Amino acid sequence: MAATDPDDSGDDLQQGLFSHLIELRSRLLKAIACVLVVLVALVPFANRLYSELAAPLVARLPQGAHLIATEVASPFVTPLKLAFYAALFISMPVVLYQLWAFVSPGLYRHEKRLARPLLVAALALFYCGCAFAYFLVLPAAFRFLTAVTPAGVEMMTDITHYLDFVMLMFFAFGLCFEVPVAVVILAAVGIVDIAKLRNARRYAIVGAFAVAALITPPDITSMIMLAIPMCLLYELGIVAVRWLLPKKAAD
Repeated sequence: MAATDPDDSGDDLQQGLFSHLIELRSRLLKAIACVLVVLVALVPFANRLYSELAAPLVARLPQGAHLIATEVASPFVTPLKLAFYAALFISMPVVLYQLWAFVSPGLYRHEKRLARPLLVAALALFYCGCAFAYFLVLPAAFRFLTAVTPAGVEMMTDITHYLDFVMLMFFAFGLCFEVPVAVVILAAVGIVDIAKLRNARRYAIVGAFAVAALITPPDITSMIMLAIPMCLLYELGIVAVRWLLPKKAAD
């Protein structure tokens, strides 16, 4: 039996690594190209996009109040930033697909079976969290903030600060809506099981209200509007564990 040449194995390893790097570059370029194409398509509508984003606040401002721009370039740069965020938001399915196409060949069949629904669910839940924040939480929060504005103070928000605030809220609510995915991952790696998840309900409820109080604006309505969905999503995570990990759930 002929001995394996160490130089040949080293060359094979180097070639394999080089081919993976080439594929990674190709996947990244495709993802970036998708974001850029969507961005170019959205740039002409950047101002309209910002008007739609600002609608929850503008509709609740006192009569005569309006958004302001405190920096010279803000009226131009801020809508472009929003267009980029929107392009990234719209392109995320393609970006995640490119990531999946690069990673999936190295996964086992049972890992693929678990990863596919988790990836789709994570994306859908993040979108749901952003929509929940825009249509329900932000109007309630701005209604509270305009109501508690002291007499003699005129509420005029800077457009850049408003964009940063709303993007932070979208990101925070999107992450909070990932509770079922986090529960399934913890169960998949063996940190928790169905019994532990059920016994931890009271702690999950307390944690949900604590996170909601930390993330949302300082009004009780916004806090409750985030805490209750998080509790329901925790229960959904338990159901998902029973469905995606039947063996662990049985154990």
